Amino acid sequence: MQTAAIAIICKTPQAGSSKTRLHPVIGSQRAADLAACFLRDVAMAVEAIPRSVGRSGYAVYSPAGSEAELQSHLPEEFTLVCRRDASLGVVLSSATEHLLGLGHDCVFLINADSPTMSAEVLTGAIQAIRAPGDRVVLGPAIDGGYYLIGLKANNARLFEDIVWSTGSVLETTLARAQEIDIDVHHLPLWYDVDDQPSLRLLLDELDGARPVEHSAFVGGPARHTRAFMAANPLPELST
Repeated sequence: MQTAAIAIICKTPQAGSSKTRLHPVIGSQRAADLAACFLRDVAMAVEAIPRSVGRSGYAVYSPAGSEAELQSHLPEEFTLVCRRDASLGVVLSSATEHLLGLGHDCVFLINADSPTMSAEVLTGAIQAIRAPGDRVVLGPAIDGGYYLIGLKANNARLFEDIVWSTGSVLETTLARAQEIDIDVHHLPLWYDVDDQPSLRLLLDELDGARPVEHSAFVGGPARHTRAFMAANPLPELST
């Protein structure tokens, strides 16, 4: 049976090093707690992909030595893959090479910052990449990056000469895909949470609003994040 490797690119949630752009707003401990909820919810979305589709969950993580703490936030069947100190492009390319080398027919690298990631979107991504011919699947984010990239060959050029954590990541990645003549399948536009405005989007979504206008993306349940927000309201972000 074909199996897709679904790998969450993440850092083990720790106060002081998680969600640093949110520290001035909600403090380092609440930022770390929120990061843990995000990670759990993204992992739940991976787990909710029908087994008939064929999938295996991974966490590509740092820092080394935090395995026990990280595993406490993940389903038992997730496999941990430590990422050594390297640029994000090297991490993504090496993770793709490693996971394809394990025999998976395709690899998806997803962020840990989109807690309303849904199993339906992930399932659709797997179905899209399994169409005949080589291709890349991209989930564009409103900040100019992407929340997901899927491949069935290690097209390392897609990760080269990218200025990461900027609004040009998606545009440059699309240019790389054109350069190597590989088809691109686009998923619906969505967002990740890493600063005060995007956290506000999340709160609005949890209240029933559509955070990304005109997007076909339907958010998942985000149970852990919802429970945390209910127990730890953030009055400093109230409108």
